[in-house]
Amino acid sequence: MREVVRVSRFATEHAGVPASAPRNVGIDLLRGLAIVLVIFNHIGIRIPLKKTALADLLPARFLSDLNYNGYEAVFVFFVISGFLITGNALRRWGDLARIDMKTFYALRFSRIVPCLLLLVALLSALHGLGVQDYVIDRPGQSLPRAVLAALGLHLNWYEGMTGYLPGNWDVLWSLSIEEVFYIGFPIVCLLTRRVWILAPLLVLLAVSMPWTHAALTDNEIWQEKAYLPGMSAIAIGVIGALLARRWPVLSMTQARVLIVVGALGMIAEMFGGRFLWPIFGDSILLLLTVSAMLMLIALQARPVSRVRRFGWLASWGRLSYEIYLSHMFVVYGVVHVYKAMGSDVTLGFLWYLLALPLCWLLGRAVQRYVSQPSERWLRARLITAKSSIRLAQVNESA
Repeated sequence: MREVVRVSRFATEHAGVPASAPRNVGIDLLRGLAIVLVIFNHIGIRIPLKKTALADLLPARFLSDLNYNGYEAVFVFFVISGFLITGNALRRWGDLARIDMKTFYALRFSRIVPCLLLLVALLSALHGLGVQDYVIDRPGQSLPRAVLAALGLHLNWYEGMTGYLPGNWDVLWSLSIEEVFYIGFPIVCLLTRRVWILAPLLVLLAVSMPWTHAALTDNEIWQEKAYLPGMSAIAIGVIGALLARRWPVLSMTQARVLIVVGALGMIAEMFGGRFLWPIFGDSILLLLTVSAMLMLIALQARPVSRVRRFGWLASWGRLSYEIYLSHMFVVYGVVHVYKAMGSDVTLGFLWYLLALPLCWLLGRAVQRYVSQPSERWLRARLITAKSSIRLAQVNESA
């Protein structure tokens, strides 16, 4: 009877109903901050804050940093993703050596693929209609090849070899890295079988980041979007989840120290990178990602139950995947209206105030009408009763 209850509970949870454990608001806040920085980056390329009237009130360097930390924000996403995927796997199966590959891939597929397919279909249609900002027209690029790269998880490599794709396609570079990592992750876990074997491999991958990043200086696009540096950041998130599992309880003082140290490290990298580069060089991304990992460990051990003034930012974190895939539609639309109304850069900051809520609303619509229902439908069909029973038996013995 207990087994039946467990199976029923598992099937319910993975049909899209939230699990019994509440969302971690602190992690959602960190993820929300990252997606806001990505949007600031993509608007800032077209309407720089340092050229607006805000420059009369705030340092131009600070405004520039607000606009140009989107790449760093993606690396924070990588760390968060590694942390959450590993933590979820540990909770589902009790041990990484017990991962059910079919269920693992079904969970990832149902979360990632529906929105990805919809985005690729929309972008292909807009290209075919010749809509400005959506036409793939660089020499050596084509729509069929871009579709293959996006669905074949090598769009980052394709851009490195041929140049940047239009903005809505370009955001998929990070998805290519993340999903390739997760294709191999359960395989490596099942082959190594022991954390003491897996952990050194993860550490080796993590600390390789400065060298793998520096080795690609002859191709700026590929240097930014290569597999290994991004996978190193994900590995740091995995290490963080293993450490959090090892030390699940922290005192309030310990948690605060980790949060303060992590926050200071992230702020220093994002807003003081020009001063730190002579010291850290390509290791500066390691400072950022390790700092994010420290914050995640603390937030996992001491969850934030509620936030009064920053609930809106946590909601951005909950919608981060949907917003990340869809926000360029809003950015392009707002920029076109901005140009049509005379391109008054002095008041350019006001267009951010329009773009941000529109990005959230579009992301919320995608979640409500696409990702949530499709995820529930797919999980109900891809995760078989046999897999559910196996998982229940693992939980019973854990």
